[in-house]
Amino acid sequence: MDTGDDGHFSEDLDSVYQWSPEIQGVIFSSINYGIILTLIPSGYLAGIFGAKHMLGAGLLISSLLTLFTPLAADFGVILVIVIRTVQGMAQGMAWTGQFTIWAKWAPPLERSKLTTIAGSGVAFGSFIILCVGGLISQALGWPFIFYIFGSTGCVCCFLWFTVIYDDPMHHPCISVREKEHIMSSLAQQSSSPRRSVPIKAMIRCLPLWAIFTGFFSHFWLCTIIITYLPTYISTVLHVNVRDSGVLSSLPFIAASSCTILGGQLADFLLSRNLLRLITVRKLFSSLGLLLPSLCAVALPFVASSYMTTIILLILIPGTSNLCDSGFIINTLDVAPRYASFLMGISRGFGLLAGIVSSTATGFLISQDSESGWRNVFFLSAAVNVFGLVFYLMFGQAEIQDWAKERTLTRF
Repeated sequence: MDTGDDGHFSEDLDSVYQWSPEIQGVIFSSINYGIILTLIPSGYLAGIFGAKHMLGAGLLISSLLTLFTPLAADFGVILVIVIRTVQGMAQGMAWTGQFTIWAKWAPPLERSKLTTIAGSGVAFGSFIILCVGGLISQALGWPFIFYIFGSTGCVCCFLWFTVIYDDPMHHPCISVREKEHIMSSLAQQSSSPRRSVPIKAMIRCLPLWAIFTGFFSHFWLCTIIITYLPTYISTVLHVNVRDSGVLSSLPFIAASSCTILGGQLADFLLSRNLLRLITVRKLFSSLGLLLPSLCAVALPFVASSYMTTIILLILIPGTSNLCDSGFIINTLDVAPRYASFLMGISRGFGLLAGIVSSTATGFLISQDSESGWRNVFFLSAAVNVFGLVFYLMFGQAEIQDWAKERTLTRF
């Protein structure tokens, strides 16, 4: 489990360890280096051996490493970076495996709703941690942020291994009616085991590249907001650590709410045949990339207005998460059989954007805070617009021919 407390990590540790913005940028991005190492192989293996154990193991390892993070900080920044890199590798295992489960559990007309309800937990978890992180730090000390939430992750792992099953066929408690409903809705999808992947066909597939480009654009701005939001609030708005934690948590409750509402609306439009599937995917992708870009570009011009700045900071992650009903789950439409593997690649593009944007942000704001933040937000908006245009041009929602075939090229 990712504690999601990168902002408070920098706020509290900076006073103890005096880590520069550049060093903090490396620490923030190190977890992405780890994730990107395991995304593709774990997605491939989850499709073969089942996602339950792989995802559960990833969650457990990440939670245990969260418990050891304060001890690592005492030994120096190098060990912190190593710990977070390994933690990222564990999270890569956890993140991709879930889409193998959704491919077997989520009927097509309920995918937006189910995946966004599950995905909203990321934002809601960030909300909880940022909301109480400052309070825990002041009352007990910053290490207890890691102790408490690392322990919570371990408890969640126990529940995961107890109640989760890879597919409805093997679940002991699901009703016969529900099992038949799920299986019949997924009848057109191939469920045969596979040990090879049509790599060449995937490389030539423009709809996949449209999804990858969308992930890159989306994660560019999202990573900046997640990692640097408390820093922005404290340096630009001059708010103390405790208040910064509360303010930093508000955008994530908005993100959680928008994620769920977006999924409900997307499936409503599909179930009532109001819009075609590809139209829904492109509509929510457009909203999720354009709206946060407009808010980000406006931020430097309203810095003197406390309330307007807070509203825009809340709207950025909230509107950005509308992408969850767009290109985020588009691989379940175009290639459900390879969903986990392709989501690993997609997230890899997103994490590549996160690595670059985190490092670039640390560099830009270290040069000059005011002009640095302006450059950060303008660059993010440009990346989002590029990703949207590419997705609108080449995005599709039909199962691709190569995803229907048995396999062509060895992985």
